[in-house]
Amino acid sequence: MLYDVVVVGGGCAAICAALSASERGARVIVLERAPKEHRGGNSMFATGGFRIVHHGADDIKKIVPDLSEEDIARTDFGEYSTEQYFDDLGRVTQYLSDPELADALIKNSTDTVHWLRDQGIRFLPNYGRQAYNIDGRFKFFGGAVIYANGGGTGLMEAQYHNAEEAGVTIRYNARATQLVREKGGIRGVRIESSENEETITASAVVLASGGFEANLEWRTRYLGPGWDLAKVRGTRYNTGDGIRMAIDVGAQPYGQWSGCHSVAWGRNAGEFGDVAAPHVGFRHSYPFGIVVNQEGRRFLDEGADFRGYTYAKYGRIILQQPGGFAWQVFDSQVKKLLRDEYAMRGTAKVQADTLEQLATRMQDVDPAGFLKTVQEYNAAVQREVPFDPNVKDGRSTVGLGVNKTNWATGIEVPPFEAYAVGCGITFTFGGVKIDTTTRVLSIEDKPLPGLYAAGELVGGIFYFNYPGATGLTSSAVFGRIAGREAASYALQQ
Repeated sequence: MLYDVVVVGGGCAAICAALSASERGARVIVLERAPKEHRGGNSMFATGGFRIVHHGADDIKKIVPDLSEEDIARTDFGEYSTEQYFDDLGRVTQYLSDPELADALIKNSTDTVHWLRDQGIRFLPNYGRQAYNIDGRFKFFGGAVIYANGGGTGLMEAQYHNAEEAGVTIRYNARATQLVREKGGIRGVRIESSENEETITASAVVLASGGFEANLEWRTRYLGPGWDLAKVRGTRYNTGDGIRMAIDVGAQPYGQWSGCHSVAWGRNAGEFGDVAAPHVGFRHSYPFGIVVNQEGRRFLDEGADFRGYTYAKYGRIILQQPGGFAWQVFDSQVKKLLRDEYAMRGTAKVQADTLEQLATRMQDVDPAGFLKTVQEYNAAVQREVPFDPNVKDGRSTVGLGVNKTNWATGIEVPPFEAYAVGCGITFTFGGVKIDTTTRVLSIEDKPLPGLYAAGELVGGIFYFNYPGATGLTSSAVFGRIAGREAASYALQQ
């Protein structure tokens, strides 16, 4: 069969591109490197959150039409303006995010979610993760309000169903190895499959095959020493093939190649993510406890900001500690605030009725150093400030080498719990350069005809850090644009 558009990849960006191109009448094939049972890329491992511009309950109701009046009455959805989105993205990336790509991401965020909803994707308010129940009322914090029903797994299953219904051809176990370049531009992809090698020809190619986080050698080369020891919390198939192929035909490397999204992850987790239990390694309730290293010392500000603005950079800091691990410690005062993943089977956890007992049960941690840290921390908590997990409450410590800025509560009410964490890498920040129509650019900033890109292999959006729930939004926004533009280009050839 002849195709107009070839999409390389199988995650949210890829399927959005395929659906968008198909909407415009293009004949589309998706090349997914993974087998069918492992399809979906990193998107399968996401919690499903989407960070979008909105102005309160009325806007959320349009996305979640079955939101009840009771839900609306008990919830403060706040608002998240274009300006706030820009400020957050700029702040966490140290204002290095490409302004034109940031503008396209933010201004298309809400409309893209409506596009997904029109395809049958169901969204829900993110109660419990982005809003806590305090005195019978929820208040959303951190900008991200909605998530796809079923998380990333539910999102991708629905998207694949939609793609199949739209007549998109999907090939599994199809690893793209080379772009076919002719005088007029990119005209297809060379692939390896279980049967043989072959060429898939088309008038346009969309690269959406992720970063290089699952490539141990590239991680060590570009992220630095020690990154070979990080766990990959997502798919094992993101090894940088799309990036390499694009650069081989003249694409411009772009973004922070030494940076990545990395989180606190279960210390004893597997080397790669497990689709059957994609979130089992999450350890994201650290704002309500303390985090100590091998020496028993605190080394970061657990309450510097809402989790969504710190979690993607704290994995790197944990990896830099002696032994590349840490322990998160909580007491019973905050037990009800811990995310569901802390109760999942396989969690590396110790519990004790005294801090002395806990200290001896935390593997590889100096007990004396830990007890000294807790004593000093408890004495430094500003207890006169009310505790409120829905806002940056200013309940801090004073006088410590590393103070905690918000949500400081004493580690003093038994039973005590501690969870061993290491570094889990989600995706890399370096990739290829695109313009706001997703055309891949050469070193001279000129478009490579017929070549488009979206998703995690695009560089220039994230540096150093990442605002939570922006990844799926970015993938959907640029995937949708890439499919539209690739189809338009292909159908004119």
